[in-house]
Amino acid sequence: MRISIDSDRCIGSAQCVVAVPAVFEQDEDGLSTVIAGREDGAGQPMVREAARACPVQAIALTHTDDT
Repeated sequence: MRISIDSDRCIGSAQCVVAVPAVFEQDEDGLSTVIAGREDGAGQPMVREAARACPVQAIALTHTDDT
């Protein structure tokens, strides 16, 4: 799985940060980002829930060959 956030859609609600702080953080503008090196979800089971909970659906989960 590969995680990405559409920064044009993100409104900084931080639902993803609350759900999975090991994968998501907020930048200096208050928008959510994926922590460098955690783009694969770092084995965190709540990543899918974080994507579902995003109020503007800015989080994309892309399946890769190894997931």
